Amino acid sequence: MQIIQLQKDNQKTVVVEATKTLSAGGLIIFPTETTYGAGVLATNTTAVEKLLAYKSRREGKPLSIAVADQKMASEYAVLNEQAKKLYKQLLPGPVTVVSQAKANKLAPGVVSEFGTLGVRVPDYQFVLALLRKLGEPITATSANGSGKPRPYSIETTLKHLSAKQQSLIDLVIDAGKLPHNPPSTVIDTTLSTPVTLRQGAIALTSKDSTALVSKSTDETKHIAGQLCLQHWDGVNKNGLVLALDGPLGAGKTVFAQGVAQFLGITERLTSPTYSYIQEYDFTRHQTTGILYHCDLWKIDSAEACERLELEQLFGQNKIVIIEWFSQVQNYLEPLLANSEVQLIRLKIDEIPAGRTLTLS
Repeated sequence: MQIIQLQKDNQKTVVVEATKTLSAGGLIIFPTETTYGAGVLATNTTAVEKLLAYKSRREGKPLSIAVADQKMASEYAVLNEQAKKLYKQLLPGPVTVVSQAKANKLAPGVVSEFGTLGVRVPDYQFVLALLRKLGEPITATSANGSGKPRPYSIETTLKHLSAKQQSLIDLVIDAGKLPHNPPSTVIDTTLSTPVTLRQGAIALTSKDSTALVSKSTDETKHIAGQLCLQHWDGVNKNGLVLALDGPLGAGKTVFAQGVAQFLGITERLTSPTYSYIQEYDFTRHQTTGILYHCDLWKIDSAEACERLELEQLFGQNKIVIIEWFSQVQNYLEPLLANSEVQLIRLKIDEIPAGRTLTLS
């Protein structure tokens, strides 16, 4: 592992050295305007496999890429009008824009299982110079190991890496201690409305709710899977409750089927109208857990709800889908407020063009 100090008067020399390392399939640690990143050539399969070994447990998460400008981004991602507007307004800067990836342009592991790609144009002169010299994208994941502190200095970063992880690093570019800035804001532009997946350094104007339009059952299932992926860290930590409301036939069970599909559950999921709760085991990547599908349409009192002992379903590696959540809202919301389980409320309505899913 080679360590180079980045200074004002040696940027060109460091860019040349980093370019050689990346072109040869090496892994570099480099500074950005947010934290130190871990980078390899995003088109090199062997290099990406090396980075995935370095990052260890990622639960199937894709890798974002850094590019020099919108033109380079368009070579690897399909930029719709939403994305182009964000590029114009917010980039370069600490924002990752998620778009549909172009097929077979990047190494396996970079693009998500949904065919989407996170793209950054960093607001950091050294990285931009490096990307222009390379003419290709590099990965833009943070340099810290899984569950370790954010990497604001090389000393802290290396301290929390195993010997095996350190052995995978070819070049470290040390720019000293970075400001303690939050990570990039991540915005998904692949749905009908841009959705902020992670709030970071850039704060966008937020609304009390976000409405997504689904034009088919497959799209509803896709949205369900996307929501699960967005909140996967929460599932692993404290569990997730998906609270569904909407009239009969609006698509609540279709949404639940999308969650099951995302989790790799092969059993056919149907609404448990008479049994109230149906349980499904799942294993997704390194996570083994339970999906509980609840239909509470017939529950008309707190006493009836208490008999179901729903609170026992909440917890780490558990996902609970509750159809007709409003039936038990007054009983369950106080319990959820006192726990760390994530709660996502979703109202599904039929519209002439399909369905609207309103997140709140």
